Amino acid sequence: MKDIRGFYPGELKTEIESIGEKPYRAEQIFSWLHDKKAGDFTEMTNLSAALREKLSENFSIAPVRIVEVQKSRLDGTQKYLLSLADGNVIEAVLMRYRYGNSVCVSTQVGCRMGCAFCASTLGGLVRNLESSEMLGEVYAIEKDLGERISHCVLMGSGEPMDNLENVIRFIRLLGDPKGHHMSLRNITVSTCGIPEGIRRFAEEDLPVTLALSLHAPDDETRKKLMPIANKYPLKEVLLACDEYFKKTGRRLSFEYSVVAGVNDNEQEALKLARLLHGKNAHVNLIPVNPVTERHFKRPDRREVEAFQKTLVKSGINATIRRELGSDIDGACGQLRRKYLNT
Repeated sequence: MKDIRGFYPGELKTEIESIGEKPYRAEQIFSWLHDKKAGDFTEMTNLSAALREKLSENFSIAPVRIVEVQKSRLDGTQKYLLSLADGNVIEAVLMRYRYGNSVCVSTQVGCRMGCAFCASTLGGLVRNLESSEMLGEVYAIEKDLGERISHCVLMGSGEPMDNLENVIRFIRLLGDPKGHHMSLRNITVSTCGIPEGIRRFAEEDLPVTLALSLHAPDDETRKKLMPIANKYPLKEVLLACDEYFKKTGRRLSFEYSVVAGVNDNEQEALKLARLLHGKNAHVNLIPVNPVTERHFKRPDRREVEAFQKTLVKSGINATIRRELGSDIDGACGQLRRKYLNT
Protein backbone atom coordinates (compact mmCIF):
# COMPACT_ATOMS: atom_id res chain seq x y z
CA MET A 1 0.00 0.00 0.00
CA LYS A 2 1.04 3.60 -0.53
CA ASP A 3 2.71 5.30 2.44
CA ILE A 4 0.43 8.24 3.11
CA ARG A 5 2.93 10.20 5.26
CA GLY A 6 5.22 10.70 2.28
CA PHE A 7 2.71 12.65 0.16
CA TYR A 8 2.97 16.38 -0.42
CA PRO A 9 -0.32 18.22 0.35
CA GLY A 10 -1.33 18.39 -3.32
CA GLU A 11 -0.54 14.72 -3.85
CA LEU A 12 -2.51 13.78 -0.74
CA LYS A 13 -5.53 15.73 -2.00
CA THR A 14 -5.43 13.78 -5.27
CA GLU A 15 -5.17 10.47 -3.43
CA ILE A 16 -8.07 11.28 -1.11
CA GLU A 17 -10.28 12.32 -4.03
CA SER A 18 -9.37 9.06 -5.79
CA ILE A 19 -11.03 7.06 -3.00
CA GLY A 20 -14.20 9.14 -3.25
CA GLU A 21 -13.64 11.59 -0.39
CA LYS A 22 -13.97 15.36 -0.30
CA PRO A 23 -10.68 17.25 -0.88
CA TYR A 24 -10.88 19.10 2.46
CA ARG A 25 -10.31 15.77 4.19
CA ALA A 26 -6.74 15.85 2.88
CA GLU A 27 -5.96 18.90 5.02
CA GLN A 28 -7.33 17.18 8.12
CA ILE A 29 -5.30 14.05 7.43
CA PHE A 30 -2.12 16.00 6.65
CA SER A 31 -2.46 17.81 9.99
CA TRP A 32 -2.90 14.51 11.81
CA LEU A 33 0.18 13.06 10.16
CA HIS A 34 2.60 15.97 10.46
CA ASP A 35 1.29 18.28 13.19
CA LYS A 36 -0.23 15.79 15.65
CA LYS A 37 2.26 13.05 14.62
CA ALA A 38 -0.36 10.31 14.28
CA GLY A 39 1.21 6.91 13.68
CA ASP A 40 -2.07 5.08 13.13
CA PHE A 41 -5.37 5.95 11.47
CA THR A 42 -7.27 5.11 14.66
CA GLU A 43 -5.74 8.21 16.26
CA MET A 44 -7.53 10.50 13.78
CA THR A 45 -10.54 10.97 16.00
CA ASN A 46 -12.26 13.77 14.09
CA LEU A 47 -12.64 11.48 11.07
CA SER A 48 -15.52 9.06 10.81
CA ALA A 49 -14.92 5.39 11.55
CA ALA A 50 -15.85 4.61 7.94
CA LEU A 51 -13.22 7.01 6.58
CA ARG A 52 -10.55 5.68 8.92
CA GLU A 53 -11.35 2.17 7.74
CA LYS A 54 -11.13 3.28 4.11
CA LEU A 55 -7.75 4.88 4.78
CA SER A 56 -6.41 1.72 6.41
CA GLU A 57 -7.55 -0.30 3.40
CA ASN A 58 -5.78 1.94 0.89
CA PHE A 59 -2.77 3.42 2.67
CA SER A 60 -0.15 2.70 5.29
CA ILE A 61 1.89 4.81 7.71
CA ALA A 62 5.46 3.51 7.87
CA PRO A 63 6.01 2.42 11.49
CA VAL A 64 9.11 3.80 13.21
CA ARG A 65 9.17 2.45 16.75
CA ILE A 66 11.56 3.02 19.64
CA VAL A 67 13.51 -0.11 20.60
CA GLU A 68 16.02 1.37 23.02
CA VAL A 69 16.99 4.76 24.40
CA GLN A 70 20.38 5.58 25.89
CA LYS A 71 20.34 8.70 28.06
CA SER A 72 23.45 10.64 28.95
CA ARG A 73 23.77 11.58 32.60
CA LEU A 74 26.17 14.35 31.62
CA ASP A 75 24.21 16.54 29.21
CA GLY A 76 20.76 15.08 28.51
CA THR A 77 21.67 13.69 25.08
CA GLN A 78 19.49 10.72 24.11
CA LYS A 79 20.43 8.13 21.52
CA TYR A 80 17.54 6.18 20.00
CA LEU A 81 17.52 2.78 18.36
CA LEU A 82 14.46 2.64 16.10
CA SER A 83 12.87 -0.30 14.31
CA LEU A 84 11.30 -0.22 10.83
CA ALA A 85 8.51 -2.27 9.26
CA ASP A 86 10.94 -4.72 7.62
CA GLY A 87 12.82 -5.42 10.85
CA ASN A 88 15.79 -3.18 10.10
CA VAL A 89 17.00 -0.83 12.81
CA ILE A 90 18.42 2.69 12.59
CA GLU A 91 19.76 5.34 14.95
CA ALA A 92 18.80 8.91 15.74
CA VAL A 93 20.13 11.26 18.41
CA LEU A 94 18.43 13.99 20.43
CA MET A 95 20.75 16.84 21.44
CA ARG A 96 19.77 19.63 23.79
CA TYR A 97 21.07 23.15 23.21
CA ARG A 98 20.24 26.58 24.60
CA TYR A 99 18.50 27.44 21.34
CA GLY A 100 16.28 24.33 21.35
CA ASN A 101 16.15 20.60 20.74
CA SER A 102 18.00 19.19 17.76
CA VAL A 103 17.68 15.70 16.31
CA CYS A 104 20.27 13.93 14.18
CA VAL A 105 18.54 11.54 11.76
CA SER A 106 19.68 8.68 9.55
CA THR A 107 18.99 8.74 5.81
CA GLN A 108 19.88 5.12 5.06
CA VAL A 109 20.04 1.75 6.79
CA GLY A 110 23.80 1.34 6.93
CA CYS A 111 26.09 3.18 4.52
CA ARG A 112 28.28 2.35 1.54
CA MET A 113 30.72 5.25 1.81
CA GLY A 114 33.24 3.25 3.88
CA CYS A 115 34.68 6.09 5.99
CA ALA A 116 37.42 4.52 8.08
CA PHE A 117 36.47 6.11 11.42
CA CYS A 118 32.72 5.38 11.28
CA ALA A 119 30.73 2.41 12.59
CA SER A 120 27.76 3.14 10.30
CA THR A 121 29.53 1.72 7.27
CA LEU A 122 30.47 -1.61 8.89
CA GLY A 123 28.29 -4.13 7.08
CA GLY A 124 27.68 -1.75 4.18
CA LEU A 125 24.44 -0.30 2.84
CA VAL A 126 21.21 -2.23 3.41
CA ARG A 127 18.75 0.19 1.79
CA ASN A 128 17.60 3.79 1.48
CA LEU A 129 15.11 5.23 3.93
CA GLU A 130 11.84 6.59 2.58
CA SER A 131 10.97 10.20 3.37
CA SER A 132 8.15 8.92 5.61
CA GLU A 133 10.64 6.88 7.65
CA MET A 134 12.93 9.88 8.12
CA LEU A 135 9.93 11.90 9.30
CA GLY A 136 9.08 8.99 11.57
CA GLU A 137 12.45 9.38 13.31
CA VAL A 138 11.70 13.01 14.17
CA TYR A 139 8.11 12.38 15.16
CA ALA A 140 8.83 9.33 17.33
CA ILE A 141 11.44 11.27 19.30
CA GLU A 142 9.24 14.34 19.63
CA LYS A 143 6.36 12.23 20.97
CA ASP A 144 8.67 10.42 23.38
CA LEU A 145 10.21 13.69 24.55
CA GLY A 146 6.96 15.62 24.86
CA GLU A 147 8.79 18.69 23.59
CA ARG A 148 9.14 20.35 20.19
CA ILE A 149 12.10 19.54 17.94
CA SER A 150 13.29 22.84 16.46
CA HIS A 151 16.43 21.77 14.57
CA CYS A 152 17.42 18.80 12.43
CA VAL A 153 20.76 17.57 11.13
CA LEU A 154 21.05 14.83 8.53
CA MET A 155 24.30 13.43 9.89
CA GLY A 156 23.23 9.98 11.10
CA SER A 157 23.86 6.74 9.26
CA GLY A 158 23.91 7.09 5.50
CA GLU A 159 24.95 9.55 2.80
CA PRO A 160 22.13 12.04 2.01
CA MET A 161 23.34 12.62 -1.55
CA ASP A 162 23.05 8.86 -2.11
CA ASN A 163 19.30 9.09 -1.33
CA LEU A 164 18.65 12.60 -2.54
CA GLU A 165 15.05 12.38 -3.78
CA ASN A 166 13.82 11.06 -0.44
CA VAL A 167 15.94 13.60 1.45
CA ILE A 168 14.48 16.51 -0.52
CA ARG A 169 10.92 15.25 0.08
CA PHE A 170 11.68 14.81 3.80
CA ILE A 171 12.97 18.38 4.11
CA ARG A 172 10.03 19.92 2.28
CA LEU A 173 7.51 17.95 4.33
CA LEU A 174 9.26 18.72 7.62
CA GLY A 175 9.13 22.43 6.80
CA ASP A 176 5.58 22.52 5.44
CA PRO A 177 3.58 25.31 7.20
CA LYS A 178 0.56 23.00 7.54
CA GLY A 179 2.63 20.29 9.21
CA HIS A 180 5.58 20.38 11.59
CA HIS A 181 6.66 23.73 10.09
CA MET A 182 10.33 23.49 11.03
CA SER A 183 12.33 26.44 9.70
CA LEU A 184 14.42 25.22 6.77
CA ARG A 185 17.23 27.42 8.05
CA ASN A 186 17.36 25.13 11.08
CA ILE A 187 18.18 22.10 8.93
CA THR A 188 21.71 20.95 8.07
CA VAL A 189 22.54 18.30 5.47
CA SER A 190 25.93 16.59 5.74
CA THR A 191 27.70 14.93 2.82
CA CYS A 192 31.05 13.22 2.39
CA GLY A 193 31.35 14.97 -0.96
CA ILE A 194 29.47 13.84 -4.08
CA PRO A 195 29.72 16.80 -6.51
CA GLU A 196 26.79 15.90 -8.75
CA GLY A 197 24.58 15.42 -5.69
CA ILE A 198 25.61 18.78 -4.23
CA ARG A 199 24.86 20.55 -7.52
CA ARG A 200 21.52 18.79 -7.85
CA PHE A 201 20.65 19.72 -4.26
CA ALA A 202 21.55 23.36 -4.93
CA GLU A 203 19.00 23.47 -7.74
CA GLU A 204 16.23 22.87 -5.17
CA ASP A 205 17.03 26.32 -3.74
CA LEU A 206 16.33 25.21 -0.18
CA PRO A 207 17.79 27.55 2.48
CA VAL A 208 19.41 24.72 4.44
CA THR A 209 23.03 24.54 5.58
CA LEU A 210 25.36 22.23 3.66
CA ALA A 211 28.04 20.53 5.77
CA LEU A 212 30.92 18.83 4.00
CA SER A 213 32.62 15.97 5.82
CA LEU A 214 36.11 17.15 4.98
CA HIS A 215 38.36 15.46 7.59
CA ALA A 216 41.63 16.21 5.76
CA PRO A 217 43.27 19.18 4.01
CA ASP A 218 44.66 17.20 1.07
CA ASP A 219 43.67 14.29 -1.15
CA GLU A 220 46.42 11.98 0.08
CA THR A 221 45.32 12.12 3.73
CA ARG A 222 41.63 12.16 2.83
CA LYS A 223 41.96 8.93 0.84
CA LYS A 224 43.21 7.18 3.99
CA LEU A 225 40.04 8.19 5.83
CA MET A 226 37.37 8.32 3.12
CA PRO A 227 37.25 5.98 0.09
CA ILE A 228 35.02 8.49 -1.74
CA ALA A 229 38.13 10.68 -2.10
CA ASN A 230 39.52 8.17 -4.59
CA LYS A 231 36.69 9.07 -6.96
CA TYR A 232 36.26 12.77 -6.25
CA PRO A 233 39.35 14.97 -5.62
CA LEU A 234 39.00 17.85 -3.17
CA LYS A 235 39.25 20.44 -5.94
CA GLU A 236 36.12 19.06 -7.61
CA VAL A 237 34.21 18.70 -4.33
CA LEU A 238 35.03 22.23 -3.15
CA LEU A 239 34.04 23.67 -6.52
CA ALA A 240 30.59 22.09 -6.11
CA CYS A 241 30.41 23.54 -2.58
CA ASP A 242 31.26 26.99 -3.94
CA GLU A 243 28.44 26.63 -6.45
CA TYR A 244 26.06 25.68 -3.62
CA PHE A 245 26.99 28.85 -1.74
CA LYS A 246 26.52 31.02 -4.83
CA LYS A 247 23.12 29.45 -5.49
CA THR A 248 21.73 29.54 -1.94
CA GLY A 249 23.75 32.20 -0.12
CA ARG A 250 24.10 29.80 2.82
CA ARG A 251 27.42 29.70 4.67
CA LEU A 252 29.16 26.36 4.29
CA SER A 253 30.15 24.17 7.21
CA PHE A 254 33.16 21.87 7.10
CA GLU A 255 33.20 18.89 9.47
CA TYR A 256 36.70 17.86 10.47
CA SER A 257 37.07 14.73 12.61
CA VAL A 258 40.39 15.14 14.40
CA VAL A 259 42.23 11.79 14.56
CA ALA A 260 45.33 11.39 16.72
CA GLY A 261 48.47 11.01 14.62
CA VAL A 262 46.62 11.27 11.32
CA ASN A 263 45.31 14.82 10.72
CA ASP A 264 45.83 16.67 14.00
CA ASN A 265 49.17 18.49 13.74
CA GLU A 266 49.98 22.14 13.05
CA GLN A 267 51.09 21.42 9.49
CA GLU A 268 47.68 19.92 8.73
CA ALA A 269 45.97 22.95 10.29
CA LEU A 270 47.97 25.34 8.11
CA LYS A 271 47.15 23.28 5.01
CA LEU A 272 43.48 23.43 5.95
CA ALA A 273 43.64 27.19 6.40
CA ARG A 274 45.16 27.61 2.94
CA LEU A 275 42.58 25.27 1.41
CA LEU A 276 39.62 27.22 2.83
CA HIS A 277 41.08 30.74 2.51
CA GLY A 278 38.53 33.20 1.14
CA LYS A 279 35.52 30.92 1.58
CA ASN A 280 32.47 31.93 3.58
CA ALA A 281 32.81 28.90 5.78
CA HIS A 282 32.93 27.54 9.30
CA VAL A 283 35.09 24.62 10.44
CA ASN A 284 33.62 22.30 13.04
CA LEU A 285 36.38 20.32 14.74
CA ILE A 286 35.21 16.95 16.08
CA PRO A 287 37.50 14.85 18.29
CA VAL A 288 36.96 11.40 16.81
CA ASN A 289 34.83 8.91 18.75
CA PRO A 290 36.78 5.64 19.09
CA VAL A 291 35.06 2.68 17.42
CA THR A 292 35.83 -0.85 18.60
CA GLU A 293 36.43 -2.21 15.09
CA ARG A 294 38.71 0.69 14.12
CA HIS A 295 42.20 1.61 15.28
CA PHE A 296 41.85 5.39 15.34
CA LYS A 297 42.36 7.23 18.61
CA ARG A 298 40.91 10.43 20.04
CA PRO A 299 43.48 13.25 20.24
CA ASP A 300 44.37 15.05 23.44
CA ARG A 301 42.09 18.03 24.07
CA ARG A 302 45.08 20.40 24.11
CA GLU A 303 46.05 19.25 20.62
CA VAL A 304 42.56 19.98 19.30
CA GLU A 305 42.62 23.42 20.93
CA ALA A 306 46.03 24.14 19.37
CA PHE A 307 44.65 23.05 15.97
CA GLN A 308 41.72 25.43 16.38
CA LYS A 309 44.01 28.28 17.45
CA THR A 310 46.13 27.85 14.32
CA LEU A 311 43.03 28.02 12.12
CA VAL A 312 41.66 31.12 13.85
CA LYS A 313 45.04 32.89 13.62
CA SER A 314 44.97 32.12 9.90
CA GLY A 315 41.58 33.80 9.51
CA ILE A 316 39.40 30.67 9.49
CA ASN A 317 36.26 30.59 11.63
CA ALA A 318 36.63 27.38 13.65
CA THR A 319 35.03 25.89 16.75
CA ILE A 320 35.36 22.61 18.62
CA ARG A 321 32.12 20.67 18.67
CA ARG A 322 30.65 20.32 22.10
CA GLU A 323 31.09 16.67 23.06
CA LEU A 324 27.58 15.41 23.75
CA GLY A 325 26.69 11.97 25.02
CA SER A 326 30.26 10.92 25.72
CA ASP A 327 29.04 8.41 28.32
CA ILE A 328 26.80 6.55 25.84
CA ASP A 329 27.40 4.94 22.41
CA GLY A 330 28.21 8.30 20.85
CA ALA A 331 29.83 7.35 17.55
CA CYS A 332 27.50 7.10 14.56
CA GLY A 333 26.41 3.49 14.09
CA GLN A 334 27.71 2.16 17.41
CA LEU A 335 24.35 1.43 19.03
CA ARG A 336 22.97 -0.26 15.91
CA ARG A 337 26.16 -2.30 15.58
CA LYS A 338 25.94 -3.46 19.19
CA TYR A 339 22.28 -4.42 18.73
CA LEU A 340 22.99 -6.44 15.56
CA ASN A 341 25.90 -8.23 17.20
CA THR A 342 23.79 -9.34 20.15
